[in-house]
Amino acid sequence: MIAFLSKRLGIGLVTLLVASAVVFFVLEILPGDPALLMLGMNATPEALASMREQMGLNDPVLVRYFSWIGGMLVGDFGRSFTYSSPVIDLIAERVVVSLPLAIISLILSTAIAIPVGIFAAARRGRMGDTVSMGVAQVGVAIPNFWFALLLVYVFAVWLRLLPSGGFPGWGAGVWPGLKALILPAIALALPQAAILARVTRSAMLEVLGEDYIRTARAKGMPRRYVLWRHALRNAMIPVLTIMGLQFAFLLAGTIIIENVFYLPGLGRLVFQAITQRDLIVVEGVIMLLVASVVVVNLVVDILYAVVDPRLRVSA
Repeated sequence: MIAFLSKRLGIGLVTLLVASAVVFFVLEILPGDPALLMLGMNATPEALASMREQMGLNDPVLVRYFSWIGGMLVGDFGRSFTYSSPVIDLIAERVVVSLPLAIISLILSTAIAIPVGIFAAARRGRMGDTVSMGVAQVGVAIPNFWFALLLVYVFAVWLRLLPSGGFPGWGAGVWPGLKALILPAIALALPQAAILARVTRSAMLEVLGEDYIRTARAKGMPRRYVLWRHALRNAMIPVLTIMGLQFAFLLAGTIIIENVFYLPGLGRLVFQAITQRDLIVVEGVIMLLVASVVVVNLVVDILYAVVDPRLRVSA
């Protein structure tokens, strides 16, 4: 097991190194002068030269790349020229919004998808299966930003039960903060739940045709016990894979939802940094998101071994 985890950790470190090179050099070759974009067309040559010096644009590319990598290793992601603040401080301010939003969305998605997938698999070809998978297909097809606007109209404008946007901060209390995240979390969770429900159904159908399931039923085990104890555990490998991918998406892909609900999260920070050409912020946030994907994949690999003992033996 230690060798298995060491191998996965090594792959993750290589992934981070390759991703850092791709992120840095792709942003490096983008057209335009970052100093000119930040200061505007009316900036004097002296001001542009001073800004380029502050941003380190006069140094060779490799020097800047290795300096950036070395800084991240000690927790220094650089300094934002738009916000005049360390990038790590900006990330810390925004991640307390995006991370709870992603966790709540994943919990909602899982709580909806797994029972629906099991229900559909247990009633394959019947009315319950057709209806539940039809609803799931609609959920996959509907864009989450359109669904977000619909939620705002119903629950914020019409019923006036939840806020339509903004975030009061955790200093205002846990409930006001959670209340502001309910609608964004639902808007993110339901399309993901539709995908996860379809994957759960497919995995369950494959498992339900195995010999040990027929043996368990022949022994007279209750139907619910067979589904939840025997079938679900052996069908969890593809489900865990999709859940890991969804968490990474929910953490990194919330730009539209955070702008719809005016949430000060990582997605909105990246959007603002791109429009303002604050490349050091873009690079820092993207590397943080890549690291989160690597960590999530490592956790999913560990969960594989927990769910399936055969993987522990092979490892």
